[in-house]
Amino acid sequence: MSISLDDVKKLREETGVSIMQCKKALEEADGDFEKARVILRKVSAQIAEKKADRELGAGAVQAYVHAGNTVAGVVVLSCETDFVAKNEEFAALAKDIAMHVAAMAPQFISKDDVKDEDIAAAKEVFKEEVADKPEDLQDKILEGKINSYLEDKVLMEQAFIKDPSRKIKDLISEATQKFGERVEITRAERFSV
Repeated sequence: MSISLDDVKKLREETGVSIMQCKKALEEADGDFEKARVILRKVSAQIAEKKADRELGAGAVQAYVHAGNTVAGVVVLSCETDFVAKNEEFAALAKDIAMHVAAMAPQFISKDDVKDEDIAAAKEVFKEEVADKPEDLQDKILEGKINSYLEDKVLMEQAFIKDPSRKIKDLISEATQKFGERVEITRAERFSV
């Protein structure tokens, strides 16, 4: 199947990924945009994984204050070089994540930040909720509730408020691919009156 340049451009505008990667994804997906987006997400995650050990030496601080001045989100989005840190798209990503933090109030940035005590406390609460369920299903239900709890409380696991089909970790993986260097949220805070 022949992929048109207009289709490649459209996918590039939507994702920000390189033209060659967009063309490859569309070819692999036989022109199906939804499949191509999924392919690009997988590629982004693989690229981010390869760059995970690079040192972060630059970044941007962005804040979002919600109308009414009662809630704010502040994010430090780190990268490897000043060249990327000064990019308008990088700053816009940091601003979007700050808005997300203001709206969703995550308690942790990544699953690694969740302490064993936090999970143990959540398990105690959820154990009471599953006590009346069949005994052979209790562990599975409890595990599902813990995973749901983490998706709700961990920033990287949350669905992005502007596009719920993508998680924050997807945005970071895509940014790593787009900018060609490691990108990471190193700090996120929510303030409210």
